[in-house]
Amino acid sequence: MKEGKGKRLFINEVATRDGFQMESRFIPTDDKIALVDRLNTLGYAKIEVTSFTSAKAIPALRDGEEVMQRIVRRPGVVYTALVPNLRGAERALESRIGEFNIVMSVSETHNLSNLRMTREQSFAQLAEVIALARQAGVPVNVSLSCVFGCPMEGEVPLAAALEWIDRFAALQVQGVTLCDTTGMAFPTQVQAVCEAVMPRHPGLQWTAHFHNTRGMGLANTVAAVEAGIERLDMSLGGIGGCPYAPGATGNVATEDVVHMLQCMGYDTGMDLGGLIDAASELEALVQHDLPSQVPRAGHRLTRHAPPADFNDIAARAHARRAKELNP
Repeated sequence: MKEGKGKRLFINEVATRDGFQMESRFIPTDDKIALVDRLNTLGYAKIEVTSFTSAKAIPALRDGEEVMQRIVRRPGVVYTALVPNLRGAERALESRIGEFNIVMSVSETHNLSNLRMTREQSFAQLAEVIALARQAGVPVNVSLSCVFGCPMEGEVPLAAALEWIDRFAALQVQGVTLCDTTGMAFPTQVQAVCEAVMPRHPGLQWTAHFHNTRGMGLANTVAAVEAGIERLDMSLGGIGGCPYAPGATGNVATEDVVHMLQCMGYDTGMDLGGLIDAASELEALVQHDLPSQVPRAGHRLTRHAPPADFNDIAARAHARRAKELNP
């Protein structure tokens, strides 16, 4: 395992989309806007603000236009959103989106279950979105789901991911996100996949997106970074999940990953203390416990007071030692 030695990494927040869409309680619009404005100040490279999917499909994000239009825009931060089709793309453009994030699965079964389309149907629809984005001068990132495994098909051949990456690259997308949608990835697999795909299209911006379903999210993050990934999706508090993966949990928690990477010597550009405070605010907002660990334990160098009777304990220990040395 390598030291970071100050290498710059770029952190993308997805809680406000990937996380909120899985919450059973509707998060009020004003609270969503306030959270994005809070996150704005913490050093993110990108924030996935919402989704322009139909309100019927994802009612938790039915206020996407209002949220996107009312947030404070900070220079240097990309404000992206999930854009599923042409209608969603038109709505996104009206909301001054900074990037289209389009999604399809490299697993046929997962794509049909999640998007109600074959992969070819998804690709044809997304090609139209990409064409509109190019005409409008808006960059496009494609998030490829189930790159590391499908809960219905099992292993997903690397060749399948490579084929779809090649086809999207030919349409001149700006970036590709390798998504462990259902938390099936493991570190050596992550390293092998990243090292196989990245040299194939060195001009693309590569991002890794991990869920912590089986407790391997932090290890997978390290594997991706050591393979050359510089951009990482994560979710404040670790909220989120996948409706088509039984037992799936949320993304790796932003504050946990940032804490780990900073301890290892990487430059994330993030305000860890601010993240911990924001996670506490998020817990009150969603009204349930969050799976992240650092807000509870604190930074590894957080110091705690010794026991109240520490001086007495120390005095007794020293007295015993003196008797042992001078019987």
